[in-house]
Amino acid sequence: MYFSTMSESSTTGHAPAVVSEMADRLIGSEIIKLAAQVNQRIASGEKIFNFTIGDFNPSVFPIPAVLEDGIVQAYRDKQTNYPAANGIEPLRKSVVHFLNRGLGWNYDAEEVLISGGGRPLIYAAYLTLLDPGDTVIYPVPSWNNNHYTHLSRARAIELPTTAEEHFMPTAEQIRPHIREATLLALCSPLNPSGTTFSKQALIDICDMVVAENQRRGSSQKPLYMLYDQLYWTLTYGETEHYDPVSVCPAMRDYVIYIDGLSKAFAATGVRVGWSVGPANIMAKMRSILSHVGAWSPKPEQVAAAQFLKNDAAVDAYLDDFRTALHDRLAGFYKHFQYLNASGFPVECIAPQAAIYLTVKIDLRGARKQDGTVIQSVEDITAFLLNEASLALVPFYAFGTARDIPWYRLSVGTCTMEDVDASMEKLSAALKTLVF
Repeated sequence: MYFSTMSESSTTGHAPAVVSEMADRLIGSEIIKLAAQVNQRIASGEKIFNFTIGDFNPSVFPIPAVLEDGIVQAYRDKQTNYPAANGIEPLRKSVVHFLNRGLGWNYDAEEVLISGGGRPLIYAAYLTLLDPGDTVIYPVPSWNNNHYTHLSRARAIELPTTAEEHFMPTAEQIRPHIREATLLALCSPLNPSGTTFSKQALIDICDMVVAENQRRGSSQKPLYMLYDQLYWTLTYGETEHYDPVSVCPAMRDYVIYIDGLSKAFAATGVRVGWSVGPANIMAKMRSILSHVGAWSPKPEQVAAAQFLKNDAAVDAYLDDFRTALHDRLAGFYKHFQYLNASGFPVECIAPQAAIYLTVKIDLRGARKQDGTVIQSVEDITAFLLNEASLALVPFYAFGTARDIPWYRLSVGTCTMEDVDASMEKLSAALKTLVF
């Protein structure tokens, strides 16, 4: 029961609850909280290298000019009425074209749902697939699965991952819990680590899901997989993106993909996201979102429909965008390798994908100039901010234990000049410590 009543309060003598239990226990985003604190200090005049939020500085990474022009023109063409609940048909067809071309899929427009970014789609998928008390399996660190599980009143099984596995979950970790789960929530490339599934690791997980659904037959609710691949276009070097249906076609009835413009085209504020999956699931998600009113604005949909069919413009933008992001990630990686070789307690996973670098900065036990000892990850985070003017997100903001000294470094707001300048600041701050 999620609400207290006046009759209950009158008999117990306690004041009535003013909100639902779900709302009362909902916690805010640690990332947004940290970013707000950093932005407040920046607004007061401090120079801080803010690599916290997974967003882009439009002055550094503008959206594609063709897309921008299309949005402006759509407003001028008065495309400002309600769009279709599942997204305008030209956009759904363009999404199919984009994904079929890039991933070799054969989905059609009836298996696509458009919404105002990825978040409403994830929320709708949770509500569509889960009854209160159902179980969700997801790895930690990962982005917001704890919140969506709470919002849907489900039960979480969190799987702690390791640096040795690049913070990606394995079939061996998942297998002991598979029979009790309704949803397996995965993300690749992963936010926060910027790491990816290998082909074989994903095949092993998919084979397990297919086998579990064969065991359940028609007598039980299926085990579904939510697969967030918002960063799939942003891979570097020899890294390849793999998705469940491509590596295991039998997964097609069980996978709900989350994708969109936001990260692939630096268009976080444009709010055009899409989900792809079984048509019956998309229809139920559409019904939920139609009541919420979470559609993407129609002018943005019209412009996105035109842009995603423009193969030359898409390819040109992605080529330049990937190069610029990788240059920054590789620059940071080189600096962290140098610090490690110099004897400082830092580690770094080589860039694979997305806009993130995963770094370990373990300063616990080090003595600062004022004589105090750094004792916790919170102390490390404060030292980085106060002494190195460097703002990073600790992995505990993504669900890990609070004593794990790994961090997410986001390059979406970073210039190439910031790379060297911030690392020089960090190096100077580390040299003040006594280890």
